Amino acid sequence: MDSQGNMAALWAAKKALRLDLKRRVAALSDAEKRRQTAAVSRRLLAHPKYQNCQRVAVFLSMSDEIQTEDIIKDVFQCGKQCFIPRYKTRSNHMDMVKLSSAEEIHNLPLTSWNIHQPAEDVLLEEALTTGGLDLILMPGLGFDKHGNRLGRGKGYYDTYLERCLKHPKGKPYTIALAFKEQICDLVPVTESDKPIDEVLYETS
Repeated sequence: MDSQGNMAALWAAKKALRLDLKRRVAALSDAEKRRQTAAVSRRLLAHPKYQNCQRVAVFLSMSDEIQTEDIIKDVFQCGKQCFIPRYKTRSNHMDMVKLSSAEEIHNLPLTSWNIHQPAEDVLLEEALTTGGLDLILMPGLGFDKHGNRLGRGKGYYDTYLERCLKHPKGKPYTIALAFKEQICDLVPVTESDKPIDEVLYETS
């Protein structure tokens, strides 16, 4: 199979896995999602990389992801600086912009994905224009135990991590937050897919 054929097969494998993972998470009850969210949050808050970081980027959750609202509250309670994604429409560009308080989230406009984010025309501090980031909490549809991540296909985080490498501080530590149903034997990846340092999920 030529390289074009290999790429087509890889995209088909990713598409099939995305559908399977969406079905797995959709089968979880709201109570089970809350239970696993609490377990994963406890693991994160006790993690040395979280405890020792000062500048952390946190995704604002969709309904099929570990919920991060309580994590964001803890970030502020600990006196850390919190940055959240601002996705640029019709592109793969994302910035991590500074959040002034946990309460501010609910006043932000909703995107077509039904998540809050600052409006594109509002001037806010971007993490890489100032002190960089110590830690990025990563969303995703699926993960394997080798640090491979299956996103939603837009490439926002992979592109952002490339930009982080050019910052004097270098690449931040990356931790994905996952339901155990999102853990796969193997996630198919390309050269542009950036591995993550660690995946946190509930282990029995």
